[in-house]
Amino acid sequence: MTKLDFRKADKALYTPPSDQWQRVDVPAMVYLSITGQGDPNGPGFAAALGALYPVAYGLKFARKPDGDFTVSPLAALWWADDPAAFAAGERAAWRWRAMLRVPGDVDDAAVENIRKAVLAKQTGKTGGADPALIAAVTLTRLTEGDCLQRLHLGPFADEAPVLADLHDKVMPRLGLTFAGPHHEIYLSDPRRTAPEKLRTILRQPVKPA
Repeated sequence: MTKLDFRKADKALYTPPSDQWQRVDVPAMVYLSITGQGDPNGPGFAAALGALYPVAYGLKFARKPDGDFTVSPLAALWWADDPAAFAAGERAAWRWRAMLRVPGDVDDAAVENIRKAVLAKQTGKTGGADPALIAAVTLTRLTEGDCLQRLHLGPFADEAPVLADLHDKVMPRLGLTFAGPHHEIYLSDPRRTAPEKLRTILRQPVKPA
């Protein structure tokens, strides 16, 4: 049976240029997700990922006999009461939803079964994910539609001027405004990749201003 790999199935959505903003139509997608607030380098974000990944891999292995899939690159939605907080790098004001894409036929009942299985597996063991965070992993159905995206090469901290250019120049020039939270897809693992070699897709849903 063929294993579903989202990066191959939707190649155009995972291979934007690095020198300009590309306009794409992003279809409905389904994600496992968990929400929080604050600096992504802080302990809260790391703890959330520590709950998100076990649920994702539990789902993958549960589906393997009938519909295996490759666990997707980590993605996250970012927003704030004032969008300028991103261009200014004010990370304490950032809100986030960490996400891992899953097949479109996954339903809430399947996720609930996996959450229970993960909790049962780590009962009595040390070092497992926080049970409250595992319980907070939910299914999110997201339809972003019209988006601008580009590939960012380099440290996360260097994204601010790129986003400022998008917000202050590119979107106004095209007569567009925000239609949803800023979206990032992490093609590199920051734990194993030098900052200057990080590859991150920056995506912004848009609509006519």
